[in-house]
Amino acid sequence: MSYLADLVSRTRDILQLRFTDLFASLPPRTLAAISPASAARRLLKVLGYTGLRLVGNIFQPIRNPENLGGAVWLYVVSQNNYEALNFVKEGLPGSVMVAGQSKQIGRYNNVVNRLSLRRKLLYYWHFPVVLTSLLRSEGHRAWRFFDLIFNAIGYYEVYCRALRHYQPRAILFANDHNDDARALLLAARTCGVPTAYVQHASVSTHFPPLGFDLSLLEGQDALDKYRQCGPVAGWVELVGMPKADAFLKQRNLNPTVQHLGIAANILDDSAALAELVGHLHQEFPTLTVTFRAHPGDLRDFSFLLQRHPGLQFSNARQQNVFEFLLHQDALIAADTSTHLEATLLNVASIYYRFNTHSGTDDYYGYVAHGLIERADTLLEVSALLRRYQAQKPVDLFRRAAYYNATLGTADEGHSQERALRELREWLATRA
Repeated sequence: MSYLADLVSRTRDILQLRFTDLFASLPPRTLAAISPASAARRLLKVLGYTGLRLVGNIFQPIRNPENLGGAVWLYVVSQNNYEALNFVKEGLPGSVMVAGQSKQIGRYNNVVNRLSLRRKLLYYWHFPVVLTSLLRSEGHRAWRFFDLIFNAIGYYEVYCRALRHYQPRAILFANDHNDDARALLLAARTCGVPTAYVQHASVSTHFPPLGFDLSLLEGQDALDKYRQCGPVAGWVELVGMPKADAFLKQRNLNPTVQHLGIAANILDDSAALAELVGHLHQEFPTLTVTFRAHPGDLRDFSFLLQRHPGLQFSNARQQNVFEFLLHQDALIAADTSTHLEATLLNVASIYYRFNTHSGTDDYYGYVAHGLIERADTLLEVSALLRRYQAQKPVDLFRRAAYYNATLGTADEGHSQERALRELREWLATRA
């Protein structure tokens, strides 16, 4: 394969999720937050990225708190990723948290080691070549998302350089579909660096094929879905959900519902969320309702508090999802893995959609597999809540066995130990 053909193929791989039908069909508001609908606005975004991020990176010094040479890298792209891999940092000597130079990692921004992206600018001569080729193969979508193509340029090359310089022992990922994570995965393959993956949230059949040397998945659900994504590479172990270990002994055994959580994600419509809050306030005035937006959702939901002064808020950037769920007896949400986390804690979870996007209906298959119950109208929400208020089952968590391989076994609550054991054994074979 020629250099240019390899370059285009690699970029298509890095942007795999961006060229799916699902991504292209996201609600306009959601899509605009990722890639503006107007070509002029996409161009402004590209110019801003060039000036603030690329040129800015040149003048931004990097002073890493830890030595990256020969270490096991824990590559993170978000606050959730950091929290999912923190047990490895604490339990595996010689491991270090790593992120791209300007990546936002929430409250952990200042404690993550950074990989320099200064040389990324040197590779932007690739952009016209890649865009022209993708316009032929992907058609309109390449033009619609040319800003995302622009952003992806150069990651692979600078990460190859970083790997040759630091020579890490291995790289552990908690994300397999973001452009920078996929670029580092491809760079690791090129440079012969072993890779492993710890699943940090529920997966879907729209994800890229599983392509790591070792994959530690939570349960059979994840493996079944990845098999639909394509050939499964490397060794796979089902280890349960490490991030849930500390909370499984604190399951909610309240026989009724007094505290209700609402978990919103970036796909959810603000007006529909407000309608639900208003309905609950009217129909269940004695309920304590707590609203929680996704940590990546930048919308201002303070208007809900103005309308309903009794509404409580959980700040996802400060309180992790399990800490939030420990204070709830029931949960209402649309397409989010918070449903699974709630069920593991025996919190009664109700699937209710806040958007009309057909491509994400029961996105994770929770309703289809009987993990949670569905309400299609506010009246149905009320009916389910009243049933749970009358009698909330104490064994809801057992429904999650398909998603969490350690549930009901001797390893329940010890997924971190199991995952660390698998990682140590795997690293020993790579010595």
